[in-house]
Amino acid sequence: MNHVLLRNFREMPEIAVSAAGITIRSADGRDVIDGSGGAAVACLGHGHPAVIDAIRQQIERVSYVHTGFYMAEPVEELAERLVGHEPGGLTHAYFVSSGSEAMEAALKLSRQYALEIGEPQRDHFIGRRQSYHGNTLGALAVGGNQVRRPPYEAILSPNFSHVSPCFPYRDQREGESDAAYVKRLADELEAEFQRVGPDRVIAFVAEPVVGATLGCAPALPGYFKAVREICDHHGALLIFDEVMCGLGRTGTLHAWEQEGLTPDIQTIAKGLGGGYQPIGGILVAGRVMAALRSGSGLHRHGHTYAAHPVACAAALAVQKVIADEGLVARVAKRGRLLAEILRHRFGDHPHVGDIRGRGLFWAIELVEDRATKAPFSPQVAMNGRVKAAAFHRGLACYPVGGTIDGVSGDHVILAPPYIATEAEIELIVDRLSAGLEDALNSADA
Repeated sequence: MNHVLLRNFREMPEIAVSAAGITIRSADGRDVIDGSGGAAVACLGHGHPAVIDAIRQQIERVSYVHTGFYMAEPVEELAERLVGHEPGGLTHAYFVSSGSEAMEAALKLSRQYALEIGEPQRDHFIGRRQSYHGNTLGALAVGGNQVRRPPYEAILSPNFSHVSPCFPYRDQREGESDAAYVKRLADELEAEFQRVGPDRVIAFVAEPVVGATLGCAPALPGYFKAVREICDHHGALLIFDEVMCGLGRTGTLHAWEQEGLTPDIQTIAKGLGGGYQPIGGILVAGRVMAALRSGSGLHRHGHTYAAHPVACAAALAVQKVIADEGLVARVAKRGRLLAEILRHRFGDHPHVGDIRGRGLFWAIELVEDRATKAPFSPQVAMNGRVKAAAFHRGLACYPVGGTIDGVSGDHVILAPPYIATEAEIELIVDRLSAGLEDALNSADA
């Protein structure tokens, strides 16, 4: 009997025995291409010697200290690398062990900021429907994932509400221009501020490119500038969740660079440590830090494993490799190739309704009818069928259901490691294409 509490009691995952580059080997000797980096995590692939060496050296020096007593050297070095040049006014970093912890830290820090500036009435957050910000209670509350929220709805805080995402494929009306659609979304956000009470809103929280729940959905030009203006007008903070889309994944180091604006707090995780160690973090704007420094002088939050020396050493090595090997520029270049191949292969496919993404972060949305955008019945579980069929073909991809409303809709995400070659990207799409056809045939059988 297996004594591990599994994600799904009816599915026993393969046992991974080794991994190198973009390939994982299972106990039966079969090699599978890690076409999604797990959950868009393994940005450097597997077994990078520089990262392994950094971990080994740090364990031999200092494996753990508590932040109430010490700070290990790689913690300060990692912060210096990320915000020492104060990108967009972000000046400080705080490191935790996951993306969910990062979002909890961001929520709490933004509430503390309201207290520090003498606005204790601010007690409400606005997020977006069909977003995902983590699996802890605060992160679930601000997120809009309608698959993971319902079992815990009764114990989620009521101090969170949601507006529509910027999702043109499903929500832009026929004949509606991009500018008109953006204005409609901005008007909806403004109306939500007014409904809640503008002086009660602590922050608006969003993914610059929505990851798992919508499938690599970027916003239309001008959307986030409109959001920023509304937040600034009402004195609310803007929190960007770049846990999945940040640190090079979309072709710039920060996804917000492509929006022409900076958040007040940014969450990071997956591309930070590349899966070599559990790590996440927040990057904080100078004006937020100034309020804490001139106020209580305290950060009223903490975790036992915050700023873990080995995790920070691994992340520092990952970030050095990304910079030294010019991988962000490579992501942008390889991303253009991935987009081109996906559009060539699936652009006219009768069961692919949309192809969307940025950098090496792309998804195809699966539909039963391309002309009407009608989704497959949830009972078909098409995303799961594609996952299984592609895995059988030697590709691990990232499928998700409930794209439209948490129940209906299917998409499949590709997020290859930044080191993927042109030939490997072509092979990834080949195997996804074969897996999709196998899944469609099995559904018809």
